[in-house]
Amino acid sequence: MTQARITQWQLLQLAVSFLTRIPVTLRFEVTSQHLNQASRYFALVGLGLGLVHALVFYCLQFILPVSMCVLLVLALSLLMTGAFHEDGWADVWDGFGGGWQVSQKLNIMKDSRLGTYGAASLIIILMLKYQSLVILSEHSGVLLFAIIAGQCLSRVVATSLIFSMDYVSEDASAKVKPLAMHLSKTGLVTLLLTAALLFAATLILQLVTWQALVIITLTLVFVRLMVMHWFKRQLGGYTGDCLGAAQQLSEVSIYITLIVIMTSSAQ
Repeated sequence: MTQARITQWQLLQLAVSFLTRIPVTLRFEVTSQHLNQASRYFALVGLGLGLVHALVFYCLQFILPVSMCVLLVLALSLLMTGAFHEDGWADVWDGFGGGWQVSQKLNIMKDSRLGTYGAASLIIILMLKYQSLVILSEHSGVLLFAIIAGQCLSRVVATSLIFSMDYVSEDASAKVKPLAMHLSKTGLVTLLLTAALLFAATLILQLVTWQALVIITLTLVFVRLMVMHWFKRQLGGYTGDCLGAAQQLSEVSIYITLIVIMTSSAQ
């Protein structure tokens, strides 16, 4: 099947196959160009994951304590994605923490072994997710929004970095991690429209206020600028691991921002 015959539905299937462990049959030969095009749907895949996680939590809360529900939802997230982004988060901390030169950092990030920095960062990020969601569970509507938005908007931020930054080339000895390395303007618009769809549904269902959405947006803009500066300073660009780290940091930032908003509203 030629590239011209690849449909948007097939690109969405490719995005699901790339970001999750959900079995998808791809009836075409995947090229790097196809993956570049499929990246426009990464946020939509995140939206789908978030909806599944939120539904699972909603059902479990009737039979289990909230803290256990949160833990099971986090476990489900790891199973459905194969800890894809968490792996990138750990590799970034191992590389940035253990290397002095760019080449050293890249070599460490290629290593499949988990180092001290990576292990510590994984413990911290998972604990932050767990504790944040437990706190947010005091308001069920806010928690459901947090679960969905955490999966969707974090991928908007991470994927948008492809549009704005240069990819740092890795040599042939790099471990195999397929990666989208180009995002078109159409792809960027699709990401933003996915976020807009989530915001519209949130306002209709009155899960959080429009003021909260504005604050979350500003927070994510700040996080995006911060990670761009961080990656450029450390590597001069981004790698696939960097995108995973950006997703994880954005997800946790959403949770923490909602906690701050809730705390401020209660005072």
